[in-house]
Amino acid sequence: MALAGCPDYFLLQPNYQETVDRTSSHRPDDLIGQGFQRSTHRNPPHHQDDVDLEALVNDMNSSLESLYSSCNTHTETALLLHNSHMHSPHHGHTPHGCGPHPQRPTPTLPPTSPQERLLHSQPVHISAFRRLEEQQQQSRPSSLPAIINPFPELCTPTGSPILNPIHTTENHIIKVYCEDGAGKVVEVPADMRARDVCQFLVYKSHCLDDNSWSLVEHHPLLGLERCLEDHELVVQVQASMTSDSKFLFRKNYAKYEFFRNPLNFFPEQMVAWCQESNGSIPNSQLLQNFLNSSSCPEVQGILYLKASGRKSWKRLSMFLRRSGLYYSTKGSSKEPRHLQLLSDLEDSSVFTVTTGRKLHNAPTDYQFCIKPSKVRTECKELRMLCAEDEQSRNCWMTAFRLLKYGILLDQNYKSPQQSKSPVSHFATPVRSVSENSLVAMDFSGRTGRVIENPLEAESAAVEEGHKWRKRGQRMNALGSPSPLQPSSLSSVIHRTQLWFHGGIMREESHKMIMQQGQVDGLFLLRDCQSNPKAFVLTLCHHQKIRHFQILPCEEEGQMLFSLDDGSTKFTDLIHLVEFYQLNRGVLPCKLKHPCTAMAL
Repeated sequence: MALAGCPDYFLLQPNYQETVDRTSSHRPDDLIGQGFQRSTHRNPPHHQDDVDLEALVNDMNSSLESLYSSCNTHTETALLLHNSHMHSPHHGHTPHGCGPHPQRPTPTLPPTSPQERLLHSQPVHISAFRRLEEQQQQSRPSSLPAIINPFPELCTPTGSPILNPIHTTENHIIKVYCEDGAGKVVEVPADMRARDVCQFLVYKSHCLDDNSWSLVEHHPLLGLERCLEDHELVVQVQASMTSDSKFLFRKNYAKYEFFRNPLNFFPEQMVAWCQESNGSIPNSQLLQNFLNSSSCPEVQGILYLKASGRKSWKRLSMFLRRSGLYYSTKGSSKEPRHLQLLSDLEDSSVFTVTTGRKLHNAPTDYQFCIKPSKVRTECKELRMLCAEDEQSRNCWMTAFRLLKYGILLDQNYKSPQQSKSPVSHFATPVRSVSENSLVAMDFSGRTGRVIENPLEAESAAVEEGHKWRKRGQRMNALGSPSPLQPSSLSSVIHRTQLWFHGGIMREESHKMIMQQGQVDGLFLLRDCQSNPKAFVLTLCHHQKIRHFQILPCEEEGQMLFSLDDGSTKFTDLIHLVEFYQLNRGVLPCKLKHPCTAMAL
């Protein structure tokens, strides 16, 4: 029974006080320190008020240290204190440094005085036993293997689920607005990304998820906005926004367009290697150099910088690198002594300016801004820049995103394609049970039959549609009443489509095209302001917005629509859009992306 290594054991024994009194009064004189004896004679029992407790404690510690230093093992001492007797060790097992003592009975001690009780009641033995335990640990043989704790995480407060329970993340409230000003309140956790919020809104709005929806950080007082990256945490972005700022839910077809057409975004004369090399980047390695952190691509060109606190602009040669955006103080020199840091990339974001050139007296319409993340309303900290054309502005802003986020943008671009399954409740429209039970039938013979071949069923549906149109046109020409007049139906059916925006102005159509990304094939249809019976097709091609007028024409008493002065005619605008989605015709490109405005 090894009790010597447990100092707390003696404090729990009921006879510990009595045992210490008995053993301390019958020790050999050479084991009792002189200081302790002197202190005992110096403080007689009848002077309790003059007792120096600190001196008594020190004397007791010194006497105990001298006692236990004479013996390396303390097992016999522990048993002595426990049984109130002093036994000599067995024959042949004499401890090192302690000779055998004659066995003698321990006489009964008289009742201790109040002073001795006060003396021995002090917790003075704890430090002595701890020192004894440390000596035992040092004298332990090094050959004994150390026992490794197999569960260290349960013994530390940081890793233990009991000592440090996992706290659940609290949900946060955000409000998202659409183009018509209506808002929707969404409760999101702290680790929810912008991509997850977009998928949730798409699912709740019952619209098609084509991976082009995005959240827009909009600052109306500053006239700035930017599309959040898919990996950004919405709650963190909201924490850096003011009370007047808000999130917008909008399509952005140009968010990853530079992966599909990099040459349209990075002109050869603007992209080069680092300042140590003057060679240009090959087209096949254009994006790889931006995504690879070990490479040093550089975007260089002319930008206009607005002076702080004034409306004056200065034309400068600027260089965008991984370390930040620099401008040259001496022409187009790249020497380090001539380069001044304008803004870093880590703590800043690039925004599009929505207020127009008149407010800031900008030299061109192609403005953008670099806003530090810590800045909320201070306009002095904003870096207002202006490019010479739309292509150069897109080059600067896209290069800023690539150099800041790097491989994260590539992962955001590929993750929806990799996780896209053939059957998805986000992308596949939900069909009713009755619609799934419908089959194509052929009643041309005596008995009807089910058309099992899908190609035959599709041709039968097209033929039936043509017969219905011809029958409606003939009935309309004869003047007989028809439940669906083709002329009246063709004039209103297009208003139910997402790409039709009614009587918006020309400037508003420009703004919508620019907000949703100036990619090839982005289009919308609207009413013509000059001709009430005509319509206008607004199309984006090569980052330029063009307008095409759709004129009505009458043929055999029926109203038709044509985009090429009557060469190709259509019964309604839906057929016209479907045709130019498959054929370019007189347009510079096919219609690819409808410019839509979603209502939450």
